[in-house]
Amino acid sequence: MKKTLLYNKHSQLGAKISDFAGFQMPISYTSVNKEHLHVRDSIGIFDVSHMGEIFISGKNSENLLQRICSNDISKLNPGMAQYNCITNFEGGIIDDLIVYKIELDKYLLVVNASNIQKDYAWIMDQNKSFNATISNESSKYSLLAIQGPNAIDYCQNFTDIDLNAMKSFSHSTSKFANCNDILLSKTGYTGSGGLEIYIPNKYVVDIWDSLFKLNKNETLKPIGLAARDTLRIEMGYCLYGNDINENTSPIEAGLGWITKPETECIGSDIFEKQIHNGIKKKLVGFKLKNRGIPRAGYKIYDSSNKEIGVTTSGTFSPVLKKGIGLGYVNFDSLGTSTEIYIKIRDEFIESEIIKPPFIEI
Repeated sequence: MKKTLLYNKHSQLGAKISDFAGFQMPISYTSVNKEHLHVRDSIGIFDVSHMGEIFISGKNSENLLQRICSNDISKLNPGMAQYNCITNFEGGIIDDLIVYKIELDKYLLVVNASNIQKDYAWIMDQNKSFNATISNESSKYSLLAIQGPNAIDYCQNFTDIDLNAMKSFSHSTSKFANCNDILLSKTGYTGSGGLEIYIPNKYVVDIWDSLFKLNKNETLKPIGLAARDTLRIEMGYCLYGNDINENTSPIEAGLGWITKPETECIGSDIFEKQIHNGIKKKLVGFKLKNRGIPRAGYKIYDSSNKEIGVTTSGTFSPVLKKGIGLGYVNFDSLGTSTEIYIKIRDEFIESEIIKPPFIEI
């Protein structure tokens, strides 16, 4: 089992550590509820160094990415990033990722930890027609996500880049905490704003220590992956392996906004048909009206107790103090109703379909 370079830091802080995507990762340091609310109200730092970094360069790099990705890569200029899906020939999602345009003919793909080898093999196979240069450098980089409404102002102490002037989904490579070549990205998986910082491994411990050295009032707190999950569910963000996989299309997953069939990406003919002819199932958000916590795998029913879907993600929202979740439902069966029931143990808990995000930031 792999460890990030900050493993000893997490252990010293008393983190509950567990296996995740082949790594020993911090799940929580205190309570998930406290960590969640701290990110919503202040600043939290996540060690997400398990994520993968794949670089693609060369004169055909854009053409390759336009083929394998669902979104329109041609819209990217250097310094911009884009949420995306890598799709298969059946219209399923191989992975969701962020594509960074570093410079002309050079891109960084940040992929899910559990999919690094699968993604790399797929990209290499598709590259036979493009001959771009592809390098899996996941083992060379660490990644810190500094998230929350006060994150940008806190991080401004460590860089000369005007972070407030940066737009969402933009990035800049600069000095940070006296360390060179740090990619500062205005992205995140919490919905509360902040930065994701890509760090050559040799600097990550120094940067972690520098961030906490300034932390006189304990404004900055370490946050585990459990709160990262509850935070992303409140925003309705998909998690690969739960809400999206190789058998779900971006259209079914509500990701039509990052799916551009006109680019003739892999699966584009399927996406175009789904856009024009409709789909049988769709990922929806829902909120429980009564007490209960939905979990992945719980069945979804209509008002006549007919099974119409399944929950893919669920949690208790620390902000709403309600059970919330995501799941696929059969729209033909549901009709125009927003009333559904989640079967929790032997009870049918009345719930309401709600378009995420579940909370306002």
